Amino acid sequence: MKRINNSVIALSLFVGVANANAQEKKTLSLDEAVQLGIQNSKNLKIDAAKIEEATADLLEAKNKQLPELKVSGSYMYLPIKPNVDIKLPGLSGGAGGPEIHQVLYGSANLSVPIYSGGRIKYGIQSAKYLVEASKLSTENDKIAIAYNVAQAYNNLFKANQSIKVFEENLAASQKRDETFLKMENNGLIARNDRLKANLQTSNIELQLLEAKNNYNIANINMDLLLGLSETTELEVDQNYIEEGSEVKPVVFYVNEARENRKDLQALAQQRKAAELGSKAAKAENLPSLAFTGGYVAADIPKFLTVYNAVNVGIGISYNLSNIWKENSSLKQSQAREKQLAATDELLNDNIKLDVNREYQNTDYSKKRIAVFEKSAEQANENYRITKNKYDNGLATMTELLDADAAQIAANVGVINAKADAALAYRKLLQTTGTLTIK
Repeated sequence: MKRINNSVIALSLFVGVANANAQEKKTLSLDEAVQLGIQNSKNLKIDAAKIEEATADLLEAKNKQLPELKVSGSYMYLPIKPNVDIKLPGLSGGAGGPEIHQVLYGSANLSVPIYSGGRIKYGIQSAKYLVEASKLSTENDKIAIAYNVAQAYNNLFKANQSIKVFEENLAASQKRDETFLKMENNGLIARNDRLKANLQTSNIELQLLEAKNNYNIANINMDLLLGLSETTELEVDQNYIEEGSEVKPVVFYVNEARENRKDLQALAQQRKAAELGSKAAKAENLPSLAFTGGYVAADIPKFLTVYNAVNVGIGISYNLSNIWKENSSLKQSQAREKQLAATDELLNDNIKLDVNREYQNTDYSKKRIAVFEKSAEQANENYRITKNKYDNGLATMTELLDADAAQIAANVGVINAKADAALAYRKLLQTTGTLTIK
């Protein structure tokens, strides 16, 4: 019997440890959640690859200003005796010439660009602008991710707070049901009134179940967003809802957006790159000049040996077909400039719209808090008065239950209003490009 008891205890301990490991709990502040979200963002990994690609393009552009050195060599075997006819005086060729069965040849050629119409210089500068544009786009994505994490964090907080309110009210409602059951048994209230109270308790239970379901969904979404195991139960820090500072005039935020929006700055870099692309396209109609040098060595056994054949000079190249061909690269680059200019105008208009919209939303959200707090104060006082009336036989059960339901809704509304106001302020900062990432 003792052995059986020991086995049961061991099994219970094992199950307890397994359950503890299955659901890991983790407390995160909003700033910590944002950092995790940025570290594990798939979009930022794509952005990092784009920066590497742009950096490689810059390296390619810089390589074009470096010397080109090419070395070649060959060995040829001649199975059939060639006919060699040398026209120099004193030398004879033809059938009586030397036996030639192999040829060795090697050369080295050096080319150093001197002038290319500015194509190399413009290409390097353009590539630098595009690298900077890629980095700015990444910063813009980081700000967007910071807001997305804040939004998910806010949803988790609201769901968690709703659960707490419903649990408190459910406990109070269940306690009231016990009291009403005793009162019914003593003939103090009708059974119908007790059943109304039970129905109210059931409604609160349903609301609690819905809140828990919303919390579980929000928790899984947050886990995936932060790169955590979906079994991790997150606990949020509710102090973040007090973060919103005093809202300044809308003009301030519009000016902030013009100065700090990373997507606007990235577009400016792209426009500079496109402008240089047009200059490089024009340079295609100009000749190229380069310093050249070379070395040649050859060996034809029993006939000819050449070594130390060094040459230096200047080479010029010009594509004569440019005279009658239209410069399509220039037209493409100019079209790109027009496209980016129009995009810049559109983006500026959208920024004004976004900032003004989120400014209005922030102002509206802050005003909602005062209204909900007043509503909650009224609901709580109304319930207190109704409860006193009911206890003195001056109010019906229906009036009491309605007052209780209104109190629950008002208290949940205050919490949600504060959370929504904090999130709205963060959205405003995102549209101005000033949402901080600590």
